Amino acid sequence: MRNALIYPILTEKATRMTEVQTQYTFKVNPRANKLEIRKAVEEKFNVDVDSVRTVICRGKRKRQFTRKGLIEGKKSNWKKAIVTLKDGATIDFYGATASAGQANG
Repeated sequence: MRNALIYPILTEKATRMTEVQTQYTFKVNPRANKLEIRKAVEEKFNVDVDSVRTVICRGKRKRQFTRKGLIEGKKSNWKKAIVTLKDGATIDFYGATASAGQANG
């Protein structure tokens, strides 16, 4: 499947998991399975993946008060993958973007 990975999730909790357990968190295509996610991470970042865990996160309910009254809606559900790398493997999100910016500038 093309576009299995959408983007990495870089929150405080995800960063802590990266530092302690070499686990990286990605927002992924909801239709992607664990094998497709593993293959996409291995090809894109050139690392060996140990395991992949997935979670379907429920979308939040939203309310908005307007002149016409109360509008209620819901954000879409989304899928998160927690990828554990084998010993010694790392992914450098910040270094890759910084070096690409220097090459263009």
